[in-house]
Amino acid sequence: MVCCPECFGDRHLRNSLIPLLSTEVGRCTYCETDGVPVLPPAGLSEYFELLVSAYQPDAAGKLLVRLFREDWGLFDHKRMDDPRAKDLLGEILDDGEIVRRAFSPVKSLDSNRLADWEKLRDELRYKNRFFPEESFDLVRLESLLSHLTTASTDEVPVTWYRARIQASDAAIPITEMGAPPNRSASHGRANPAGIPYLYLGSTEDTAISEIRPHTGETACLADFRTPAGLKLVDLRRPRKMVSPFLLADAEDIGRMRSDLPFLERLGDELTLPVVPQSAAIDYTPSQYLCEYIKHCGYDGVIYRSSVSDGMNLALFDPARAEPGHVSQYRVKRVSVSIAPLEEPDSPLPPLAQPGPAA
Repeated sequence: MVCCPECFGDRHLRNSLIPLLSTEVGRCTYCETDGVPVLPPAGLSEYFELLVSAYQPDAAGKLLVRLFREDWGLFDHKRMDDPRAKDLLGEILDDGEIVRRAFSPVKSLDSNRLADWEKLRDELRYKNRFFPEESFDLVRLESLLSHLTTASTDEVPVTWYRARIQASDAAIPITEMGAPPNRSASHGRANPAGIPYLYLGSTEDTAISEIRPHTGETACLADFRTPAGLKLVDLRRPRKMVSPFLLADAEDIGRMRSDLPFLERLGDELTLPVVPQSAAIDYTPSQYLCEYIKHCGYDGVIYRSSVSDGMNLALFDPARAEPGHVSQYRVKRVSVSIAPLEEPDSPLPPLAQPGPAA
């Protein structure tokens, strides 16, 4: 019986730990992935025992497999249903009974980081913009950002796209497809007015959808190549970016677990739709966040698209991306999804969902 990185879906297990511990490449017994580093489940026992130590038996709690899925995004392979995941975890821990008992997280020194962010967010929007009085632990934030860092081309594309609506019969030249000049740069999700960043989409559809085109319009689409080794913060799925197996002890694991909702809220700041007339105010918290990310030495931030299945990149230094060529696309259809006002907003309300542009 052997397991592999794909069983767990954890970055550290996939990129470092299992390849280091494995002595062979083969077919996984559990998720049936072929041609991957494999090892006996017991080889991961000390790492999972540390993770289990952050939880305590609780008759009113949940099974460990369920907690690990919800808290850390583990066992996310399509073949890793609960029975297989429990079998694998039982083999890892050499305990077939522990996976059938209920647990809850050990009470940790749970910070109020999410509540603190909400207070700071409101102050930045409505009271003090440049010298906020609300205290916020920026040192902890910088530490958390280090767990969301990606510089690997296996995780993010090298080629990105940027779109603009074509206003005349001629295509927009590539020299005009980059970030606007300083004096023309308006408020964006990541940038304050006058400080242009380069906003890019991961696919052609994403880039065109982000400019909210109308049916029948022509969009010019430019491709941009980014250099290897860009240091980016990825805010799309913090629970999939953070690995509990990189943390030192149960206290660190508990502290990180309590911070994950805060990190997810930061991702929402860059994704939630904002109506144009309130953008100058509502973008302030995400601009503050991105300014701090830039201050910490990162090259940009990746976030989910609210109008497509792709992702977006806000690149702090537009000169880091190399422009390619411009293509033209006709927008064939735009669709809208609506919900009654009395329904509570979802974390990512689908206010406008443009259809495929081709």
